[in-house]
Amino acid sequence: QVQLVESGGGLVQAGGSLRLSCAASGRTSSSYAMGWFRQAPGKEREFTGFISGSGGRTYYADSVKGRFSISRDNAKNTVYLQMNNLKPEDTAVYCCAAGPVPTTRLNAYNYWGQGTQVTVSS
Repeated sequence: QVQLVESGGGLVQAGGSLRLSCAASGRTSSSYAMGWFRQAPGKEREFTGFISGSGGRTYYADSVKGRFSISRDNAKNTVYLQMNNLKPEDTAVYCCAAGPVPTTRLNAYNYWGQGTQVTVSS
């Protein structure tokens, strides 16, 4: 089992930045791909980005490309989501997830965190 805990969410003005963290514990492995997903009120959970186990490959949804970046520190079992130039439409609960392969598909991830709220004011 892998436990994931997100932190770093909060309230920020449009144009601001936040960095989310996802700390893993339990049967952690640097081979796990890590994904970030978000869910806005009244909407379905959507893919935001992923990073491969080695950290050598990242991929982002078009809506965040160029503004968000994902990195990982396997020595600390932590993955980060750096969010810059935030927009009100980025308001959502952000969750990290761990799985065997880097993919945009939600159901390919085996472990999920509880999420952290990000609110962007205009």
